[in-house]
Amino acid sequence: MSTQYEVEHNIKASSALRRRRQIDMSTFTAHLNNVSTANSASAADRTTDAVDNHNNPHATPTPVDVAAVFRLLQDQMLTLLPDSPNTANRELLEQLVGQLEQQIADPPREIAGVSQEYLDSLDRVPKKRLGKDESCPICVERYLDDPYALVVELPCHASHRFDLECVGPWLLAKGSCPLCRTDLTKKRQPVVVPDDDEEEDDGGMFG
Repeated sequence: MSTQYEVEHNIKASSALRRRRQIDMSTFTAHLNNVSTANSASAADRTTDAVDNHNNPHATPTPVDVAAVFRLLQDQMLTLLPDSPNTANRELLEQLVGQLEQQIADPPREIAGVSQEYLDSLDRVPKKRLGKDESCPICVERYLDDPYALVVELPCHASHRFDLECVGPWLLAKGSCPLCRTDLTKKRQPVVVPDDDEEEDDGGMFG
């Protein structure tokens, strides 16, 4: 099964060279697809069509199933900890592992992360906007070292950028920014700008 990285760059799985510290979440993704249900849809851009096309719409995940999703994600984070290259990365990974441990110990009834459609809609950051030494906060690999860098920018802050392969599983499972914990499953409320013409007409001809 091709990853989002391979699909967007039109490359074969065999030719995609995974970087040293980039996580491999194929097992996580497969398990998540089996556990997710229509009711576990995120509030962020989960469409009716996406729910109707789910391969197992009547499945009811057990707490053990849900906990397993978080355990798979935690295991991948733990593989990055031993050779963490700096304090900031180590502290971030420890925080993420701790959050996942809480979900494993007391799993929610459903996975409440964002939808795949949400991931697909995230802003892709072009190479020309990436700094020479800019790296993913999770894997700490420099973006420009990868000829097929697939970097996304989260809506919470312009500086919150990640390799999609690294942040995608976290967003699918947790639905929050790994850095600032902003809940990304909630749609932003549109700002209503009053119409000046309407305000002027409020008094009517007898005002």
